[in-house]
Amino acid sequence: MRVCLLGDRGNMYSGGQGVYLHYLSKELHRLGHDVCVIVGPPYPNIVEGVSVERIPDPNFFEKGLCRENVFQAFSLVNFYELAATKLWMFPELFAFGFKAYDKARRLQRQSHFDIIHDNQTLSYGTLLLKALGIPVVATVHHPLPIDRKAEIMQAEDFKGKLGGVMFYPFFMQHLVARRMDRVITVSQSSAEEARNAFGVSPDRLRVVYNGIDTALFRRREGVKKEKGRLIVVGNTRDRKKGILYLMRALQLLKGEVDVKLTVVDAIDPDDAFACELVGRYGIEDMVTFTGHIDNEELIRRYSASEIAVTPSIYEGFGLPPAEAMSCEVPVVATTAGALPEVIGDGETGILVPPADEVALAAAIKRLLGDEELRLRMGKNGRERVKRLFNWESTAKRVVEVYQEVI
Repeated sequence: MRVCLLGDRGNMYSGGQGVYLHYLSKELHRLGHDVCVIVGPPYPNIVEGVSVERIPDPNFFEKGLCRENVFQAFSLVNFYELAATKLWMFPELFAFGFKAYDKARRLQRQSHFDIIHDNQTLSYGTLLLKALGIPVVATVHHPLPIDRKAEIMQAEDFKGKLGGVMFYPFFMQHLVARRMDRVITVSQSSAEEARNAFGVSPDRLRVVYNGIDTALFRRREGVKKEKGRLIVVGNTRDRKKGILYLMRALQLLKGEVDVKLTVVDAIDPDDAFACELVGRYGIEDMVTFTGHIDNEELIRRYSASEIAVTPSIYEGFGLPPAEAMSCEVPVVATTAGALPEVIGDGETGILVPPADEVALAAAIKRLLGDEELRLRMGKNGRERVKRLFNWESTAKRVVEVYQEVI
């Protein structure tokens, strides 16, 4: 088949959606399909044989109007994007959709795509693509209203709550998701949320789990475990990742057990929510921030850790705990979203209620005190990932969804 994949941010280091785009395009190509990726910055390093069409983005939200992007503001879509940022909105998804539609429309004259697959932009432009007479499916990793709720819940003042309300699109994704030919979700939990938040009909929903590159994510021999070392991986500015509750748990553990936390996140000094929490709770001597690191260094950090922690208040899937499991690291996580689906029931880690720092601290203390349990859970985690979360299987199942609608 000739497959067109859309993604507003394609780089693997920009989040789970970038990882999804990278591995899905790679496996679809390996299975013999002709794949074109239409993508915004940061641009991905896609495997040879997959064509990449880059969509420029002025990035007004982060840069404002500057010498670098001033001439781009004369485009109608870009002017809207600039104006919307002044109202604390994040219009990147809206703008990317229309640019991707224009690009796909022109490419279609030569490429004759069989299917268009949108990676959670769910823009009005995605809906326009149906006018080309091509089936359109979308992957929903999790509905964005969950992010809005988490922002509002954890904001400490009215300005913060208002910012959480304005940042995420109000109706766009609701309207678009319901009109896709199929909606692929990455877990049973995200399927349920897509029904609840977007009103997607159950007969249009298909659950296809993410995969993990187990050849890459495996325990590195020769890397010694660091006593009391925890690791958390993710965007700590994202309030649904629950970093607030992990920092509170560390404060509770201070002086009781020897605990050191590694935070893997490209921290922005101007928006360092996690750094501010470290100072607030007096745990500077317990926390290390890595900044941006590559996969090899990430795997070394996993291998040196005794426990991986995922304190999220929601996860549509949860790539970091699955990566840790693949590296034979036991997990302490919450019961939020799809985490029980990924981690299992006591097989590979300990699950606690979300937003509960007392339970989180108790689970960390218990697991740090039982080396035999950590070793057993680590080995079980590796086997579980190999059994259930494989990118080749993911791609084959996605192809079956394509075939349904062609």
